Amino acid sequence: MHDFIANPRKIEDESFRIIYDSMKNTDLEPLRLSIMQRVIHTTTDFIYEDILLFKEQVENIILEAFEKGCTIITDTQMIKAGVSKKLTEQLGIKIECLVGSEEAYKISKEQGITRSMAAVDLALKIPGDKVFAVGNAPTALFRLIDEKNKNELDTVKAVIGVPVGFVGACESKDALWDEDIPSIITKGRKGGSTIAVAIINAVLREAVKKVGKQ
Repeated sequence: MHDFIANPRKIEDESFRIIYDSMKNTDLEPLRLSIMQRVIHTTTDFIYEDILLFKEQVENIILEAFEKGCTIITDTQMIKAGVSKKLTEQLGIKIECLVGSEEAYKISKEQGITRSMAAVDLALKIPGDKVFAVGNAPTALFRLIDEKNKNELDTVKAVIGVPVGFVGACESKDALWDEDIPSIITKGRKGGSTIAVAIINAVLREAVKKVGKQ
């Protein structure tokens, strides 16, 4: 018989203990520390201590938006599927991924742009406050920045900009970082939908605790 931990909660608790003990810097605000731990837990990669960057107070801005039941806009179905439905339902949060919609396809063909760019245009028309989570498409970030420079995007409370890849990923995240937009980014090529999910779920957990529904 092999000796191993079979209880899922104990497995997670032990994982987070190992992560905490292995981190270079745990002197972070509690919510930021929770986000960092969940990203490391998702990736098993401690490089995120160096490349996961936060604008000032961004995690608290996202937290407040979640508490008020904003809409989360994603660029991939993977992010939408990975975000905790239990937590979003408790907070009255909707999640939208419009990349695969017929309207996004039509706009992309008519304007000669990517579906991700078209999806941003459609998402900006959704009423109410929004938090964007981009894990795959640099063009979505560039489109958001362009729209911000043309119009006041008061309803876009924050952007989680963590696209992964070799073409445009670094540049789009650097461009987002240079803008006056509350944001979380991964510096360099690393990132992806699972990173966005880890960040969102960490903040959702805290939001549910704060509103007293868990």
